[in-house]
Amino acid sequence: MAKEIVRKIKLQIEAGKATPAPPVGTALGPAGVNIQEFCTKFNDATREKMGTVIPCEISVYDDRTFDFVLKTPPAGFLIKQAAKVQKGSSKGANETVGKLTKEQLRTIAETKLPDLNAYDVDAAMNIIAGTAKNMGIEIEE
Repeated sequence: MAKEIVRKIKLQIEAGKATPAPPVGTALGPAGVNIQEFCTKFNDATREKMGTVIPCEISVYDDRTFDFVLKTPPAGFLIKQAAKVQKGSSKGANETVGKLTKEQLRTIAETKLPDLNAYDVDAAMNIIAGTAKNMGIEIEE
């Protein structure tokens, strides 16, 4: 018999740095999950991606066991990393704070493709370009 999912929890944690302290502990504690076990499994699964923010979707079952699925890093994080900026523009598209090349845009789109609502890389590039524009990052032709 399949286990029944009682709760789904979504977190964004830096790879290899999950600790029982907040936000992990405060999210998983009320669900009855063994927090230290989650931290160990998450850190082992993300050790090679150190320094990257990794979204994680945790399924908690009725017997307090859990599974988790790792997603691709957020588009904003990848765009800031490629454009070498600390943060996006506070005025959105009205202020330019950095630039991306088409090659960098394609690389980000290929990385994010599994998590985007797009069928091909060109559609994913349009989605990422829109995000970059709203962050004040210009796309060079």
